[in-house]
Amino acid sequence: MQSYGMTLMLKDDEEIVERYREYHRKAWPEVVSRLRENGITQMRIYLLSRRMFMYMEAVDGFSPERDFPKLAQDPRYREWDQLMRGLQQPAPEARAGEWWAPMEEVFDLSRQ
Repeated sequence: MQSYGMTLMLKDDEEIVERYREYHRKAWPEVVSRLRENGITQMRIYLLSRRMFMYMEAVDGFSPERDFPKLAQDPRYREWDQLMRGLQQPAPEARAGEWWAPMEEVFDLSRQ
């Protein structure tokens, strides 16, 4: 198993933040299935104001750079992704071209 922490921002609009919450309360089943089929075994998204943090676990050998683009091959997933991107923006710390910016793991209780 591999784990990832990533961050992203929602656009600065309270209505957008609430729409994002609502979409995720009713995530499209096809999107959830596609994530699992692609090797993602766990995904949690946390929100503080506009800042999002995503914790994700995936099967060994998963590569975000290689495997996230595969999701877009599915038209329904692509529709979801375009809808979400309309509500999001990269974090200020993101490098050029990054959407979800990877975060550095600095502590893991299970390794202590």
